[in-house]
Amino acid sequence: MAKQQAPEQTPETGPDGAKKSKGKLFLLIGVGLLALLLSVGGVVYFVLSGDDSADAAEPAVPVQLPAIYQPLDPAFVVNYTHAGRQRYMQVSVVLMGRDPKKMEEVTRHFPLIRNQLVMLFSSEDFEELLTAEGKEKLRERATLAVQSMLEREMSDPVVEAVLFTNMVMQ
Repeated sequence: MAKQQAPEQTPETGPDGAKKSKGKLFLLIGVGLLALLLSVGGVVYFVLSGDDSADAAEPAVPVQLPAIYQPLDPAFVVNYTHAGRQRYMQVSVVLMGRDPKKMEEVTRHFPLIRNQLVMLFSSEDFEELLTAEGKEKLRERATLAVQSMLEREMSDPVVEAVLFTNMVMQ
């Protein structure tokens, strides 16, 4: 039997006989460094640009103050003539706003607000007010009337809504 001979070892070959290539080694090191630099650059870009896009994507939400309710006492009483008979409506009204200081200022305008609402209530059709839709429309018109009056007087429609807390019709 013949003996197997070990491959010759020279400075250009390794112990297993494969040629060492300095070019491949430099290529692998270069690819590794390039990957490292790209990943570091990506992280830096993400960190620096992430803050700006987060602010632009999420607009600041204004803080909404809790509601403040200001009753208009005494209740409003309005008379109507419907089908040849005398009819009455009694409404308890509450103003809702959110700014405590401005709501205090609104109290100075209560006589004007009451006048505006009495005129509005007395101009309504009694038959229409018997329905839920008619009552809701009246509430919306009352809100708009109070807001427009306050806009003229205070340059700010402080009242967010006019609410009816009690309504009796007979």
